[in-house]
Amino acid sequence: MSGAISSPSTPSRQGKRHGIAFGQVIIGPPGAGKSTYAHGMQQFLTALGRPCHVVNLDPATPSPSYPCSVNITDLISLESVMREYGLGPNGAMLYVAEYLEANLDWLVDRLDELLLQEGTLVPGYVIFDTPGQVELWTNHDSFKRVIERLTKMDHRLVAVHLSDAHYITDASKFISVALLALRATLQLELPHVNVLSKIDLLSTYGELPFDLRYYTECRDLEYLLDSLDIDTRPNPKMKALNRAMVELVEQYGAVHFETLAVEDKRSMLKLVRIIDQAIGYVSLPGSVSTLGDTTLNEKASHVGGDFLRNMPTLDDLGDVDDVQERWGARKAQHDEEEMEAWGREWEMRRAASGKEYGEGDGAAAEKDEEEESDADEQVFRGMERAMPLSGMAAQVVRPSAAHDD
Repeated sequence: MSGAISSPSTPSRQGKRHGIAFGQVIIGPPGAGKSTYAHGMQQFLTALGRPCHVVNLDPATPSPSYPCSVNITDLISLESVMREYGLGPNGAMLYVAEYLEANLDWLVDRLDELLLQEGTLVPGYVIFDTPGQVELWTNHDSFKRVIERLTKMDHRLVAVHLSDAHYITDASKFISVALLALRATLQLELPHVNVLSKIDLLSTYGELPFDLRYYTECRDLEYLLDSLDIDTRPNPKMKALNRAMVELVEQYGAVHFETLAVEDKRSMLKLVRIIDQAIGYVSLPGSVSTLGDTTLNEKASHVGGDFLRNMPTLDDLGDVDDVQERWGARKAQHDEEEMEAWGREWEMRRAASGKEYGEGDGAAAEKDEEEESDADEQVFRGMERAMPLSGMAAQVVRPSAAHDD
């Protein structure tokens, strides 16, 4: 949007059929890695063959690093609000949130264009990237009402609350993060998955006062009081406040954290499985589609097909103790072992192809590798079946050309 601010015209909503979708609402303070997560999750779900759209609701990022299907700056820009009303960045951000709520039909129409397919209703998948201004999802009600409207339209959404894992190194910061997560959970009234992002930097944090499991489970927080009291001595009122905050988090019992290294496949897959459980999205390998004259089950001999067909369970993906071992003091050793495993996997794929190339056959080898990559992509795209737990008819979900933008 440029120039004066005006409301777009909207048609009557009575009797209009809307698209339905599963999705994630990414929230978290600045620097938590929300945009990086949105981009990584989009790439990961695409590799799994799950149609995915990213909606950028952050007007402070008019040109995000990821390809977005809907951009709020097509409706209103932060700069125009600041210029026209003389507001600072924070006030302008609140105005944009209220403007989006007042013109929510604009967002609904954009989503319908993406999600509605001719003659059928296929559940899509949408990722909403939101601003880092915390009051938008802890105190201010505009985003809450936007989400309420979407959920009434049968959008099954989960809030994914990212926090920088570095906060576990400081007791006061960790309690602040826990309180923020609790407040967001109570405010948004959505299924909530709290995530300690950038866990791959764990080895740089030095020795932690407690194991990583202590921070992820977020229990027995009174053990942090000694560290908190050191910072507030000799003020008894601050000590009482510290204890009250710790007790508040524990009394609700609603806060615990998952961990995430956005560039690690196992870490991303585990988080996807947890998010799927939260919104009732179940992914099953299917076999009803075909690739030419060959069924998908026959094509499943590819590594990608086997991965989807034998999707690991949450137990297979390890627990928080495995995360601490992987990204903690032994990170370098694990990195080396992982590189060796990748090398062995590549050699196995080459051997399984049953083709050997001599000198001068580089072009032929490259052509075959491209064809194999294309086949793997088709397997990824065809083998996932979306079957909502709510009773919605199971559909084989495939991306269309619009999803490849």
